[in-house]
Amino acid sequence: MANYLIKRILMLFPLLLGITLITFTVIHLAPGEPVEMQTAMSPKVSAQARARLREFYGLDKPLHVQYGMWLSNLARLDFGRSFAPDNRPVLDKIKERIPITISLNVIALILEFGLALPIGILAAVHRDTLLDRAISVFVFAGFAVPTFWLALLCMYFFGVKLNWLPISGIHSLGSDALPPLARFWDLAKHLLLPISIATFGSLAGLSRYMRSTMLEVLSQDYITTARAKGVRERVVIYRHALKNALLPVITLLGFSLPALIGGSVIFETIFSIPGMGQLFYQGVMARDYPLVMGILVIGAGLTLVGNLLADLFYAVADPRIRHGRG
Repeated sequence: MANYLIKRILMLFPLLLGITLITFTVIHLAPGEPVEMQTAMSPKVSAQARARLREFYGLDKPLHVQYGMWLSNLARLDFGRSFAPDNRPVLDKIKERIPITISLNVIALILEFGLALPIGILAAVHRDTLLDRAISVFVFAGFAVPTFWLALLCMYFFGVKLNWLPISGIHSLGSDALPPLARFWDLAKHLLLPISIATFGSLAGLSRYMRSTMLEVLSQDYITTARAKGVRERVVIYRHALKNALLPVITLLGFSLPALIGGSVIFETIFSIPGMGQLFYQGVMARDYPLVMGILVIGAGLTLVGNLLADLFYAVADPRIRHGRG
């Protein structure tokens, strides 16, 4: 097991290096430079001033030199300074935004697994019944409807027409003066729509995956044997079948780790939530290369760690995998 773990960890470094190389190149190939974005609304800026700005940001150097400098800084855990007018360290900006994003996505992830697993089990146990078809329609509606369209629709209906819920930000104006319970209720009202939309859109994939694995387990011989022995159906489902059906879901849990920061760009931007998703969107629109690369590196790191954890859990559950016989 130790050899398997060391081998998997060593594989992470060339993978991360390859990801950074590709993303760095792709970002710089996108039309528009940071200097053009900053001076687009100021036509009187001279060519000399633009050249000085490019030199200040290091954009006058060849691309491979820029990548080498960025990689050298990354080795010292320095993500550089933002190209935005405040010129603040990228790491400071990310530290400010990451708690709200992780909090939102952890809640959404818990709701997603808490709802999708029972829905998948229910659909599998009642296969090809009216309930199964109704569940399929419900989850696929969430999968098919574009998140941004659903968010705008809910904002209009619940926020504008009914005036039940706030439609932007995470606090109301003057909420700092409220008592703790009222302030918590104000926060909950602001987060209800974003979290509900994020959860609803993710139910389909996980619940259908759970349904298919549950159906596969229920068709196994040992389940038939248990039923033939007269074991109660509830015991067959929840004690014998569910344990084995949950095993593939472990992989999905690992893959969900990068979504803790990367899966909120759309609803954070639409609902004006000051998190990592909104920061990433602003960075891309301004061609803020250090900021975009900093967020992408964190996302790539979480993806690799998520895959590693999923593989380790799988290797613990099935020894044939770590011995290369899986």
